[in-house]
Amino acid sequence: MIDRSRLEEIVNEAGRIGLGLYPGDGHAVKSWEKEPGSPVCEADIEVDGFLRQQLGELLPSAGWLSEESADDPDRLNRGLIWLVDPIDGTRDFLRGRSGWCVSVALISAGRPLIGILDAPARGEKWIGIAGQGAWRNGERLKASTRRQLVGARVPADHLSDIDQILTMVDKPNSIALRIAMVGADEADLVATLRWGFEWDIAAAALIAREAGAAVSDAYGQTFDYNRRDPRAFGLLVSAPDIHAAATQHLADRAKAIIGA
Repeated sequence: MIDRSRLEEIVNEAGRIGLGLYPGDGHAVKSWEKEPGSPVCEADIEVDGFLRQQLGELLPSAGWLSEESADDPDRLNRGLIWLVDPIDGTRDFLRGRSGWCVSVALISAGRPLIGILDAPARGEKWIGIAGQGAWRNGERLKASTRRQLVGARVPADHLSDIDQILTMVDKPNSIALRIAMVGADEADLVATLRWGFEWDIAAAALIAREAGAAVSDAYGQTFDYNRRDPRAFGLLVSAPDIHAAATQHLADRAKAIIGA
């Protein structure tokens, strides 16, 4: 069994490292673009290195897949793997906003066992444990139970014409925090129609699911983790009773984007 207390200590320390480099505290953080529109900063790299060393010592048998590390195909031969996004929400981090977090998940045979988010600029510590539940700052989470798609709360900056039936709420840049909002009953729906990576969603998806939310890709299918290609098309996290309606609401756009 993994030492859960030690795991939480490691992720909390990673959050403190990130906070120490946070522009919101007056630090002039160094940043650059991995590719156009994809920012990375020194905090991403420093937190990634810390987590890789510490989590490797905690569970030497586990593989590793992180946004900021070169992919090692050996992970495919491991029964356990760490999925890590050292700073999820780098744009908010660079702007000195609070909508970022450290995201760590432990995956076994393609399914998440533990998911942890540490959002130190918000004073929030989230954890989900497969089959046991999810908590924020020690308080057990219960996901949204909304029954109608019309009026559903969605973290967004703006809504397209077809989405005007929804209601906007505050949107952190971190997709993980937006997913967790459904688990905390602060949103009813989070959806994306783009290719995303396993490290973006694994920890938060487990937290939301353990709180009672429905979690799937854009087509309503279950996520599998530690695949050779660690991408998935789309994300849909919602109150269970609106999941089918939300999938249908997105269906035509998903088909147009994917070409199916």
